[in-house]
Amino acid sequence: MTRSTTDEAAVPPLPSPKERRRLREAKSLSEEEVAAAVGVTRATVRSWETGRTSPRGRKRALYAKLIAPEPAVKPAVKHTAVTAKAAAKAAAAVSSPAATVPAGPEPADAPSLPEAPPAAPPADPRPAPPTEAPGERRVSPAEAFDALYARTAPGLVRQTYLLTGRRALARESVERAFELAWQRWPEVAVDRDPGGWVRAAAYEYAMSPWHRLRRTHRHPDAPPTEPGKRALFDALLDLPPAYRRTLLLYDGIGLDLPETAAETEASTPAAAGRLMTARAAVAERLPELADADSPAEQSALLHERLGGLARAEHVPVPQPARAVRTGSENRARLWTRAAVAGVALLIAVTGLTLHTAPTHYEQPISPPERVGGVPPRGGPQQLTAQDLKLQKSLSDQLAHGPERLVPELR
Repeated sequence: MTRSTTDEAAVPPLPSPKERRRLREAKSLSEEEVAAAVGVTRATVRSWETGRTSPRGRKRALYAKLIAPEPAVKPAVKHTAVTAKAAAKAAAAVSSPAATVPAGPEPADAPSLPEAPPAAPPADPRPAPPTEAPGERRVSPAEAFDALYARTAPGLVRQTYLLTGRRALARESVERAFELAWQRWPEVAVDRDPGGWVRAAAYEYAMSPWHRLRRTHRHPDAPPTEPGKRALFDALLDLPPAYRRTLLLYDGIGLDLPETAAETEASTPAAAGRLMTARAAVAERLPELADADSPAEQSALLHERLGGLARAEHVPVPQPARAVRTGSENRARLWTRAAVAGVALLIAVTGLTLHTAPTHYEQPISPPERVGGVPPRGGPQQLTAQDLKLQKSLSDQLAHGPERLVPELR
């Protein structure tokens, strides 16, 4: 039996992913604190709580111990709370002569009593609605959007520049992604990673093949003048878009492999294959990357070089958050009016067609044609003037003689 199998057998089975998140939130632990205690990244902790992956070996034991229920982790806190409650009951028993519950055995039996309060209330897995403290003010959607924009927009423009090699397109992609996020803010606000939602939208817009038809975005910008940065810039743009995006997400931003695969809409083995191919292609341009001893050193070196390339370039600063919100509202209003106008035009054309269309079928009249090949007209010839005169005289005069000739018999 291997060591990992022995460790997993010694650790009790973990609860469901939703229960893991509930237990973590009940103990007021953030994803960063759990990741630091177990020795993994924040993205790995998030994948454990969503059910995509599961901890194993020593990490499983540390994670199970960290999110264990409150009675097993902090018994002293509970005992202190029970002891204080027992003392209060004892004081009430001494002051009240009608009290019948003894105060002596209460501390020993208190942990098994149902009325013992828990150290921390159970947390609801669903996000609780924001509550206003007496001295606090509820944050409006516009303020939350502005805070997200100010925190993520500048870095996202530099990332999109590495993805496309075009400064104007990078700025346009980020602004268009935030406009879409403002239109769908109720959905984005409750997302577990709003910055990741906007990043995916910006990458999808930047990698659209329709930009090749635009003259301003047909060719990339001028590469950096420094040889090392220029070699990395050319190596990135020579990669296929899907490979370039996988390399940027994993080595540039620092996502783990399952999250990289999910954002690129690929399986985990396919994302790993794209990553290895992209690293090999970049290593041909960068000798120091090929001299790295392990994939971890290659990832760290690529992370440093990509960050230096993004910071060294003069990427345009995006517009203020208020201008982006206004542009999003104007664009949504324009599309709404265009849709209403299109529906109205369709109704008008349909009504005009119904009014002018015939209500019954009328057989078309065939066009006239010349008839040929008919024989000449036959019959008696036309009477002349002499014939007419004779005919008239015969009809006017009475005939003399027998009206009928009778043959004679001999």
